Amino acid sequence: MNAITRLFDNDYDDDGFRECSVTGLDIHRSVERHVKLYGLTAVVALVVGGLFAFSVALTRWEVVGLIGEQNYYKHLSMHAWNLLIFWMVFMEIAILYVGGPMVLGRRLPLKRLATGGWVVMLVGALGVNWSIWTVSGTEVAPLLTAYVPLDIPSAFYAFAIVFLLGATVAALPFFVSLWLEKREATNTTLPLITFGAFATGVIAVQAILGGLAAFGYALAWTEGFIETIDAGIYRQLYWIIGHGSQQINLLAMITVWYFLTHFVGGAKVVSEKVSRSAFILYIFFINLGAAHHLMVDPGASVGWRIFNTSYAFYGAAFASMIHAFAIPAGLEAGRRQRGQGGGLFGWLTSAPWKNPAFSATIFSIILFGFVGGITGVLMGQLQLNMTWHNTFATVGHFHGTVAVGTTLAFMGLVFFLIKTMFRRDFISGTLATLVPYFYAGAMGLVTLMMMYVGILYGVPRRTSEVVSNIPGANFSLSAAEPLFIPFGIFAVLAILAGVFFVVVAVGSLLGGSRLDAGDDGGMLPSGGLRTDGGESVHAVEMRGTFVLCLVFMATFVALYVLNWFLLTQLWEIGV
Repeated sequence: MNAITRLFDNDYDDDGFRECSVTGLDIHRSVERHVKLYGLTAVVALVVGGLFAFSVALTRWEVVGLIGEQNYYKHLSMHAWNLLIFWMVFMEIAILYVGGPMVLGRRLPLKRLATGGWVVMLVGALGVNWSIWTVSGTEVAPLLTAYVPLDIPSAFYAFAIVFLLGATVAALPFFVSLWLEKREATNTTLPLITFGAFATGVIAVQAILGGLAAFGYALAWTEGFIETIDAGIYRQLYWIIGHGSQQINLLAMITVWYFLTHFVGGAKVVSEKVSRSAFILYIFFINLGAAHHLMVDPGASVGWRIFNTSYAFYGAAFASMIHAFAIPAGLEAGRRQRGQGGGLFGWLTSAPWKNPAFSATIFSIILFGFVGGITGVLMGQLQLNMTWHNTFATVGHFHGTVAVGTTLAFMGLVFFLIKTMFRRDFISGTLATLVPYFYAGAMGLVTLMMMYVGILYGVPRRTSEVVSNIPGANFSLSAAEPLFIPFGIFAVLAILAGVFFVVVAVGSLLGGSRLDAGDDGGMLPSGGLRTDGGESVHAVEMRGTFVLCLVFMATFVALYVLNWFLLTQLWEIGV
């Protein structure tokens, strides 16, 4: 117990502040302790979700077939809720506290409310896990989507509402800190990191309102307060939270990208106005991407589908393109200003690739962009959606966003916090350096295999056994069986990489050497955060980023054309 309590202690002055040896920020103990509290809870959820990732992967790999059909959805729901929701949301509350009061150098307002929010979230998370694990019956419903009128226990909806209410309470101190800042400094602009956190909070409010409406509607029906329920309306409401939760992940992840590329890579912001405009576009348009979950829903009109998957959706896609240029451009400009690497890509090859906080961030940017981002735009198109909908390719897409995108970025943030907030050295620098490479490589291949068998073979997403046969149908997917061999192998390797991450994180917290005051732990970029001279960032060449953007666009066009070609092949079925 003493080892745990020591994790929350640091050397503070009489006012409760300390100066971070890496960021230079004045951090108050109230902020730091709550960031640690939420971050540690998130890692616990990651462990739980990772355990069920193992059983789910070895079930979909039908050579093993670890668990039967009746228990499959229990394991899948435990995996999904703990990794897609609890691991993410607890980390995102920590990110709000970092982006708000920590960056602003303020105390955390409403400390008891912040602690109370954590308690309510924890109760909700434990309750959701309990309701999933104790559900019984011959047919267990998938409790991530939890569609009505499936037989789903009232306790599940109730605890999901409790968790959402807890997250709302936990976010309030962040918004209050911004209100206090603007009240005292009316003529100053919020830092970009704070603005990104604010945009994340706005998207979270939208998503939580949708979740409360959906789960509250379903709870009222299951408890008999209303006699009937409209499944179409429920799906519309559900996907406000179902897809909106991923948009919270997206904005939090991009905020972490800006934060870590600056503090560990030496990046500079090329244009704050442009980056801010991208966050604003997200606020108005990103949640409209939820429409691609309803493309086959008979309740949605063709006009609604076309608007949401084209004109409105382009606003969010444009915002992503801005960040896709701004972040690597800032990294290139900052490093070139320091004279760190010449030529076309010297600024990138000379970067601190041994620093796990940096490598995890860069792999997150690359894999999210090329794997998760491009495929999100493709499957969000009205016509192309029919080749993706409810296939294993959909699962591949959101592993491309959540697993190799957001999770990698959050891993990088955890590595950074171990050194800067917990003030601990890694128990193994070599293992810490290896984890982002190992996880990004293995999970990246798993994601691609999911997409491949989903698009080209039509392997569905919602059954545990499909390769040998589809029950009740004279149709076989056995041709896809060989492709599940690399899927299974790399899935196990990706989970092993996650185990190594937990070993490094927890081991360093409990057994890592204490860093002395002023020791940056190797987190600062070479040359420090400040660049020499007064050269404008716009005077620096960014030709490397320009070439990378051309490669990205060429990949985008090639995959877009390929998916339209595959769509034309769809009509050959039955000929």
